[in-house]
Amino acid sequence: MDIEKEKKAIERLKAFEPECEPYYLCYSGGKDSDCIRILAQLAGVKHEVHHNLTTVDAPETVRYVKSVGAIIDKAYYSDGKQKTMWNLIVNKKIPPTRLIRYCCEELKEHGGKGKMKITGVRWGESKSRKECKGIINIIGKSKTMQKKAESESVEYNVNRQGGLILNMDNSENRRFVENCYRTTSTLLNPIIDWTDSDVWEFLHYYGCDSNPLYQCGFKRIGCIGCPFASYSMRYKEFGLYPKYRKNYIRAFDKMLLARNQAGLTNNAKWDTAIDVFKWWMNEDINQLSFFDEE
Repeated sequence: MDIEKEKKAIERLKAFEPECEPYYLCYSGGKDSDCIRILAQLAGVKHEVHHNLTTVDAPETVRYVKSVGAIIDKAYYSDGKQKTMWNLIVNKKIPPTRLIRYCCEELKEHGGKGKMKITGVRWGESKSRKECKGIINIIGKSKTMQKKAESESVEYNVNRQGGLILNMDNSENRRFVENCYRTTSTLLNPIIDWTDSDVWEFLHYYGCDSNPLYQCGFKRIGCIGCPFASYSMRYKEFGLYPKYRKNYIRAFDKMLLARNQAGLTNNAKWDTAIDVFKWWMNEDINQLSFFDEE
């Protein structure tokens, strides 16, 4: 285990700890989430472990999340009705895809507004994360945030979404973060520079077996049918959880009705909900050019 990386992660957690309230620890039920959960305990920082319920988590994940005592947060519409993947598909009138990720925004990223959030984001997960994420990510109005950062002599980069990336946890950055997190979405990524090996060695050292799905051959823990999973993995998931396949097809059926009522033109391959499901399973190949009219 890399002791230096562990110490550095703990230092980051201590350095940016809010004075008057606990961290909002974003807990998905995956291995990276377990790392930040254990690190927060080791650091002795005030924190609350929150899981944003997506309604398409595997049953094993939901049970595991509850077993560690995480607070379950649900998303709601303005009328008080709970948001689910199934009614979002109907309301958005399109399936969630790699290019249209409303599910993440609506179901996973709603929690912790006005709080300092801890995430398990790591550079090693993808090239885009290396380019767009740092120790601290501050998401707000781009020009306003940049002007404020410059006025406080803070070193920063700007990601593709207009957010500020702070990789140096010096005193200027700490003051800047303290002033920002209540009015913006501010994320602390303490294990940003950890590798997969670092993660597993850390968990094994502290006796954490993590989500049981890893012992079943899963490489990642996420929503059932997530378009970001591989083609083969999605089919494996629907084989293991046929109820979710039925729920998606039922939602696509209602979606087609909603599109028809709204006067929207469908993809030529979308005659039935089954057709939509088959197209959706291959959406990374088909792309989304037919959505131009929307």
